[in-house]
Amino acid sequence: MYVVMNELKVDPEHKDDLKSRFEKSLERMKEVPGCLEFLFLESETETDILVAYTKWDTKESYENWLESDAFKKAHGGKSGKEQSSTTTNQLRAFEVALHT
Repeated sequence: MYVVMNELKVDPEHKDDLKSRFEKSLERMKEVPGCLEFLFLESETETDILVAYTKWDTKESYENWLESDAFKKAHGGKSGKEQSSTTTNQLRAFEVALHT
């Protein structure tokens, strides 16, 4: 398994808009091949931090999604290598070493 956490630092005036965009993605993520889980997290202590958490069956499935039309549609036509003007982000990816 492969886990990706995208930590988004969001300008306060764009936070609700960004949350709304991710909310619209919830059902679509269920249809993405290889996507096992999608969570959207809001920090209790840092009001400008949101995290998009995805769990994949393989790294290859994640990489395929980054180049897919579904990804571009969800991100306003941008590929996985482009960044939104309303946020900065830090992407962290992990191979799952242990799992219950």
